[in-house]
Amino acid sequence: MKKLFAIVALVAAFTFGMTPAVMAQEDVETTTEQVDSVAEDTTAVDTTAAEAETDAAPVVEEESESIFKTLKTKYIEGGAGFMSLVAIALVLGLAFCIERVIYLSLAQINTRKFTTDLAAKVAAGDVNGAIEFCKGTRGPVAQVSRKAMECLASTDRNDIGTIESTINMEAEVQGSYLEQNCSWITLFIAMAPSLGFLGTVIGMVMAFDDIQRAGDISPTVVAGGMKVALITTIFGIIVALILQVFYNYILAKVESLTSNMEEAAQELLTMCVQSDKCKK
Repeated sequence: MKKLFAIVALVAAFTFGMTPAVMAQEDVETTTEQVDSVAEDTTAVDTTAAEAETDAAPVVEEESESIFKTLKTKYIEGGAGFMSLVAIALVLGLAFCIERVIYLSLAQINTRKFTTDLAAKVAAGDVNGAIEFCKGTRGPVAQVSRKAMECLASTDRNDIGTIESTINMEAEVQGSYLEQNCSWITLFIAMAPSLGFLGTVIGMVMAFDDIQRAGDISPTVVAGGMKVALITTIFGIIVALILQVFYNYILAKVESLTSNMEEAAQELLTMCVQSDKCKK
């Protein structure tokens, strides 16, 4: 009897002891499955984000490349012959513009300070020093002043009439130097849209040739020639506008330097009249 109770007790203890263990094992397995599921979801999200970033990066590059491809395509569609002529006009025109801008920028000086220093030397009687000072200074104002000082230092051309005429002649010479090569810029400004309009006429002729060959006035037949006409005109006008902006800037610089020469000429006449070496 005691053995029977002992066996029942062992069976009961074994049964109740295994149940929590099994339940704990099931809970662990369930938790593990949930963790694995979350990890898989996180990995999928990271993979999707990485793929999205990878896909987004080439979009910007493709957009930048598409602009150049579009310009290249339009350039080719406009016709290599006339589009090359328009491009050459742009390059040559810009070359002359850059040359003029550099020359005029180097010719610009502080006219008021220059004339003040020059007047001090003339008032002190150092005309030779004034000539060297003018030679060491760049620009048309210094060249005009040098001619005036050379006349003042001479013995046969130091009268006020000769000095004034020398200043005027040298100012005209320096003014011509300032406007040098500007005629080439105006030439390319006129050529660029003219080449564009010429391409327009040729494109229209091509359109009519296509109509004649096809025997039909459908948009598909006319589109090719019309596209050439419009593209060449657009590029020609754009080139002319770019060169016109540079040309107006150059004209403004020339006018500024010309006004500086006129101001310096008045100062030169005044300091020469006040000098003891000038014949009244």
